[in-house]
Amino acid sequence: MQAKMLAHTESVEKEILKLRREIEDLEQSVKIDPEISKLETQNNKLKYQISHLQQAIEKEKSKRMIAFPTFFSEKIGTVVSKLYPGVSAKIEVGPNNTKGKNGDYQCSCSFLIAKEMGKMGQKSNPKEIANNLSQNFENVSCLEKIEVTGPGFLNLYLKPNFVSSQIQDLLVNGIKPPPCKKLEKVFVDFSSPNIAKEMHVGHLRSTIIGDTVCRLLEFVGHDVHRVNHLGDWGTQFGMLIAHLQDQFPNFKTESPPIEDLQAFYKESKTRFDSDAEFKARAYKCVVALQGGHDQNIIEGWKLICDISLREFNKIYERLDIKLDPVGESFYQKKMEELVPELEAAGQLQLSDGCKLIFTEEEEVPMMIVKSDGGFTYDTSDLAAIKYRMVTNEADWGIYVVDSGQGLHFKLLFSAAKKIGLIKPEQKLSHVGFGVVLGEDRKKFKTRSGDTVKLKDLLDEGLQRADKKIREKEEIKKEKGGAGLLSEEEIISCRDAVTYGCIKFADLTCTRTNDYVFSFDKMLDDKGKTAVYLLYALTRIRSIARNAGKSREELLKHAQENPLNLEHEAELRLAKMLLRFAEVIEEITGTLQPHTLCNYLYEISTAFTYFYDNCYCIQKDRETGEIIKIHMDRLLLCEATARVMEKCFNLLGIKTVSRM
Repeated sequence: MQAKMLAHTESVEKEILKLRREIEDLEQSVKIDPEISKLETQNNKLKYQISHLQQAIEKEKSKRMIAFPTFFSEKIGTVVSKLYPGVSAKIEVGPNNTKGKNGDYQCSCSFLIAKEMGKMGQKSNPKEIANNLSQNFENVSCLEKIEVTGPGFLNLYLKPNFVSSQIQDLLVNGIKPPPCKKLEKVFVDFSSPNIAKEMHVGHLRSTIIGDTVCRLLEFVGHDVHRVNHLGDWGTQFGMLIAHLQDQFPNFKTESPPIEDLQAFYKESKTRFDSDAEFKARAYKCVVALQGGHDQNIIEGWKLICDISLREFNKIYERLDIKLDPVGESFYQKKMEELVPELEAAGQLQLSDGCKLIFTEEEEVPMMIVKSDGGFTYDTSDLAAIKYRMVTNEADWGIYVVDSGQGLHFKLLFSAAKKIGLIKPEQKLSHVGFGVVLGEDRKKFKTRSGDTVKLKDLLDEGLQRADKKIREKEEIKKEKGGAGLLSEEEIISCRDAVTYGCIKFADLTCTRTNDYVFSFDKMLDDKGKTAVYLLYALTRIRSIARNAGKSREELLKHAQENPLNLEHEAELRLAKMLLRFAEVIEEITGTLQPHTLCNYLYEISTAFTYFYDNCYCIQKDRETGEIIKIHMDRLLLCEATARVMEKCFNLLGIKTVSRM
């Protein structure tokens, strides 16, 4: 028996040895391509990078507030796809304006689904669909319940404890933007005054709206480039330089005392229109400037540009607006390069000596080269698009220019697409706006009929605000002098109110509409005005001061204690604050800032209701001593103030601690 086992063991060992040798022979015969090995290594690295990016994306998502309409639309869309495959109904969820009686958010997609199913020959009742959706809705931690009402509306209710936790997160971690599917590089073209001319009321809306658009996009996380497309090129610079040479021949060594460039421009224009010799010399200066070889001419041009920019920057500084100046001159060489490219590609058509671009969408062509060989605004705008969208690979180009230029931008965008400057995934937007009217509902002018200078407008606003604030301070004195502002506070308040009321009055109306400019209405402390809302914010801030609690103490309490909001008025205000993300998400799509102004006013209204129904501080009626401080309500006041301050910041309006 043992001999048989030994023989069997030796046989198995030989078999194992044989197999090992065969494996070794196979390994030696198979030569691994070093290129394959290299690709495998690169693949492993890419897998690691993908994993790392996915973690970063999840981390980034956690840094953003929930935009509930989009969040619920996606959730409902998933259920619809599962229950009704093949049905393509647009799922839209919106806030319910019944003050919580029929839920916090509502969706009416069941009607659209029923309609689509009818087209497919399947009859269905919207209410049955709504019930089916509610019963199959996945468990979402933020939802208390889903209710079907009426003929098929879905009403969604947020959990009170979830609302409390979100407000606490806002206090501890700050106000965060809504989710964004793709962060983009964006060029925003706005303000755009002309060199050697003063900024006037016509520049007001582009400057204010453009700044707010930038602030909103920057807050969301986009890479925003603020472009001030200055008018610093053209025939007028020939006459300005020629006039400069005559009036201040030593301008290179002695700085000329040109305080009023507008008057200087008028003087040169008068000479240009009446003096043939001066006119001829002015044309020579233009040719020399565009040639770029005459250093004296170039330095004269730079001097004029610098004087203008200093004046523009004074206005921008007062309005707290930042821009990167890029004049039309920047595109001169780029235009010279663009035209031959278009000719070589067969994109230009000759008509009466002019070179034009025709598009299928519009009957009117774009003039690229005039009959005298000169370029036009169309040429420089196309060159600018090429620089921004091709050279700099921007995802989005936004032009904040009055609606009167609508046709120009239709032509421009259409031509840019035709000649291949815009890829399908890139986009161009014209953010148009109406004009500023006087109280007579005609174009805003001075009494003499001149255009209102922006500097004069701001100065008048300061004077009016200063007068009104000091009158209120006198009333305080007559009543005992409680709460008087220091001189420094008066000046700070005056500036915030002046520039804030001008911005808010502009932004609060639908931008495509004309609006009536009225200081009396702007400075009114009642209704939807900056003055009323700034004052509402100072009142909210004063509640914590009256309780003797600093912002640091409130933050510490929020970090260490769970927030518990139970009263109906508390929850109504808290839910209004949580709408911040969806409001921002909406505006970054529509670029309509009035939505943010309306939301700011809705917050103040919700706060008034809360304050009228909920004591934050309880005092002894006889002694006035504080008996009890409701810390959760003080924290809700703090959250309200923070959201309001962020809204003001996005509108470009500075706040004050006391008014």
